[in-house]
Amino acid sequence: MSKIINEYKQFALKGNVLDMAVGIVVGGAFATIASSLVEHIIAPILGVLTSGVDLANLFVVLKSGVRGEPYLTLQEANLDGAVTISYGLFLNGVFSFLIVTWFAFLMVKAINHMRQNEAQSEAKSLKECHYCFSQIDQRASKCASCASVLEP
Repeated sequence: MSKIINEYKQFALKGNVLDMAVGIVVGGAFATIASSLVEHIIAPILGVLTSGVDLANLFVVLKSGVRGEPYLTLQEANLDGAVTISYGLFLNGVFSFLIVTWFAFLMVKAINHMRQNEAQSEAKSLKECHYCFSQIDQRASKCASCASVLEP
């Protein structure tokens, strides 16, 4: 039993698992921000541009409830027990998804750019041994792989 617990500790405490856990927490928080952005900023702007149409209240009634139609809001329809297709809420979800994935793309792009710059600067500090073709530091006077004396 203790062997399994030790293996689990090694797995759970690896850097990648901890990085993934932090990423999930940050991603969840970011999704909340994106949902708020859509609900409180984008949807009202779209409402103004579309003469007061609220995305959250875009729905189609498949089956009326007890009181019957017309329903002015989705909440009214739900309270009456109507069966609806809430395509406005779906559109809000699509907007949230697009915002989250756009910012994730921008973050990955920025990180890849930093990594590429780092790799380029590292490559500039290396030279190739003329005898064994291994990569060595630019300042080296002797190859670590084949012990050849290098010209300055």
